[in-house]
Amino acid sequence: MSFSRWWTETIAALGDHLPLPLAALLLVLATALTATAWYTFPAWLPRRRPSPHRRRATRVGEHTAQTTPSALDIPPPAAGPVGTAPAADRLAAEGRYAEAVRERLRVMFHQLTDRHVVQVRPGMTVAEVVAEAAVNHPPAGPPLTAAADIFSQVWYARRPATTEHDHQMRDHALQLGDLLEATAPRQGDDR
Repeated sequence: MSFSRWWTETIAALGDHLPLPLAALLLVLATALTATAWYTFPAWLPRRRPSPHRRRATRVGEHTAQTTPSALDIPPPAAGPVGTAPAADRLAAEGRYAEAVRERLRVMFHQLTDRHVVQVRPGMTVAEVVAEAAVNHPPAGPPLTAAADIFSQVWYARRPATTEHDHQMRDHALQLGDLLEATAPRQGDDR
């Protein structure tokens, strides 16, 4: 059987069960859907599997909005001198620069909390903490903003963290520690 005869018989058999204009319309729609799926292929695939730890469950009496974890939902860092972060230094030495960046920002936020510059509440974003600290203690604004930018690039924009990021975060943390020490009330002051 030749191809042209097979084609003619197949179209005739299809026409007996389905009107040819409807068959042509369905063929065009299937082609359009396939082309659209092909063109937008990466967009409709999930980027990664959902994590069960991405959202915390709300308790009775809490607001019902879903909260996502932030750098602030982690327990306080180990105690150390102002501007230092032993855990961040250890992470950086292991080559885990993204985690070192996060740890240094946590130390900076805990310094702000300990000095009563900001009152960190659960669910606050990094930008909210930086904005509140800049209002309550203006000299702290520039190092905090720069540190928050590095943190956002690494954790939210998912850019690879480098040793340079860690060194910059260390410099910002030391600068913030110096600013907080310089403005700390001395014992005996009536502030």
